[in-house]
Amino acid sequence: MKQVNLSNQVLYLLSISAGLVVANLYYNQPLLHQIAVSFKVSEAEVSNVALFTQLGYALGLLFIIPLGDKVSNKKILRLDFLVMVISLIAAAMSSSLFILIISSFFVGFTSAIPQLFVPMAAQLSDDKNRGRAIGIVMSGLLIGILGSRVISGFVGEQFGWRVMFYAAAVMMVLLYILLKYKLPTIAPVFKGSYTSLMKSLYHYFKTDGSLRLATLRGGLAFAGLSAFWTTLVFLMQDSFGYGSAITGAFGILGIVGALGATFVGKISSTISNHSIILFGTLLLILSWVILYFSGTSLIGLMAGVLLVDLGLQSLHITNQKIIFSKNPEARNRVNTIYMVGFFIGGAFGTVAGAMAWGHYKWIGVSTLGIVLSTLILIVHLSFRKE
Repeated sequence: MKQVNLSNQVLYLLSISAGLVVANLYYNQPLLHQIAVSFKVSEAEVSNVALFTQLGYALGLLFIIPLGDKVSNKKILRLDFLVMVISLIAAAMSSSLFILIISSFFVGFTSAIPQLFVPMAAQLSDDKNRGRAIGIVMSGLLIGILGSRVISGFVGEQFGWRVMFYAAAVMMVLLYILLKYKLPTIAPVFKGSYTSLMKSLYHYFKTDGSLRLATLRGGLAFAGLSAFWTTLVFLMQDSFGYGSAITGAFGILGIVGALGATFVGKISSTISNHSIILFGTLLLILSWVILYFSGTSLIGLMAGVLLVDLGLQSLHITNQKIIFSKNPEARNRVNTIYMVGFFIGGAFGTVAGAMAWGHYKWIGVSTLGIVLSTLILIVHLSFRKE
């Protein structure tokens, strides 16, 4: 196969695309209170919008991302963007919570494709620039995750929650046109059947203990973060009387934390993976302790969200460094296993966070975060040598 060089133009297009597409997953979180009022449903019921978006994303990772080793990237993008745009429009036009939940599932399912861009950047780069390329694409993805809440909070408060989904659909149409003409075509490297491709996922999961442990660490960490973002909008309304714009603005603080974690990624070559994982996990525990005492303190919440995002991204970057160091012929499939576990954890955190809020309010949510973070420390110390 002819090697295609990764130009800076294509690299930054991948980074921006990753951020814009993954943002579709998180637009709904600052809007949950508005949606609940719109459909006259409870906070627990409306949390299913975020839950099914994340479940859809997890299944998209499982069934779409492995195809990156078998099917041309342009073919995957063409069908995926078509379904994505239709799903976003359906979400905007939803006449009931049920229709919005189903639409959100398909928004999540089709928004898995940023996880094709990270291995794509790795494949198109030479050995010397591979780390830099992955870091830039990951930065775009992280900023998209966190910045999406800022945008949707503002748009929702100014124009209503439906406008956000219409705007997202328009952005996806424009982005697909750009990708169609600017992104190089990558020929597949896996020649077997789709069945054998999917079976190989189990092989890698079964034989690679470091992959299993990284997946568990990532899933537990993201469960805590999802519980935080799902319930923050309710805390803002109950404790401070603030709407979706202020809730979304907390995403700016998360961006600072995420960018701090990219620095951790740059220095990871001089520090052991074990040390960075311990640092990230202890930071998560500290952040949740701060959040526990910050149910009525904006300063405490701001400090907590900075630390929780920094801790999570330190773990996440190190986890991906570990799993990408093995099996270079199957980067899409290994990434699939890790990210499926990551977002299953997110879906669990959404449900558990909503339940904790329903029974014990913010004390319950922050206690859940402390427990999940402590579990990361326990499983890491218990199984890392295996």
